[in-house]
Amino acid sequence: MKPYKAGFGPMLPDVYHLPFPMAYHGVTVQHALDALEELFKADVDPQRVAAIIIEPVLGEGGFYAAPGELLRKLREICNQHGIMLIADEVQSGFARTGRLFAIEHAAVEPDLMTVAKSIAGGVPLSAVIGKAEIMDAPAAGALGGTFAGSPLACAAGLAVLEVIRHENLLQRANHIGNFMSSRLKGLQARFPGIGEVRNTGAMVAIELVRNGRADAPDPATTRALVQAAARRGLILLSCGMNANIIRFLAPLTISDALLKEGFHLLEQALDEVTRATTAA
Repeated sequence: MKPYKAGFGPMLPDVYHLPFPMAYHGVTVQHALDALEELFKADVDPQRVAAIIIEPVLGEGGFYAAPGELLRKLREICNQHGIMLIADEVQSGFARTGRLFAIEHAAVEPDLMTVAKSIAGGVPLSAVIGKAEIMDAPAAGALGGTFAGSPLACAAGLAVLEVIRHENLLQRANHIGNFMSSRLKGLQARFPGIGEVRNTGAMVAIELVRNGRADAPDPATTRALVQAAARRGLILLSCGMNANIIRFLAPLTISDALLKEGFHLLEQALDEVTRATTAA
């Protein structure tokens, strides 16, 4: 996937990618499960598979949420074949989706979880969380790292957990998500280039398309919107395979006043881009 693989030479072998359910694009849970079944028949024996890794909500991929039905079925398949289920919660973790971890929405327990980003409020820290029998499997001293266990970063991580609890940030994430999705759906009625609004808690995204068509991504307008917003002091970040998705990741501690100000600036930027597109 560009830009993450382009120009980087050979990747690790025996890593397989499968379709991710995206209702807006007609990709269903059954499509994903059928592809997995075909993979096990044609390319790799499930007994050789070490792990299935999935983001409960895609980050760079466009903020599509994995349906609970898929996650529960993957848990069954992993149990059947002795495969580890790994949840990549680097972007979705630590209260962002209204739960501490996004996979909790599906009531699925993974074997391992990877976390980072929000874990320490901006201080460099990442972690792997897992079941005791897996985490304790390596011999003492077998795993290490030059920067592992930084006292400063660990203190920051503990402070983040305290803030999440004392400031009720799980509820706050849902409030932010509801506010954003409501405002964006209102803008969608005025700006037909917004093809879809989606959110899981405070992980919110809009997908920009041409002529209201899901199969007609509009990366040019997306770039123009990012630039128009930046000129007004609002930072937006695009993502997705076609670079036509804007993701919204406001701090969970943001005030309602700042949220409203940000959406006022977004509306101005959308107006500018729409006028420019119409004039062209």
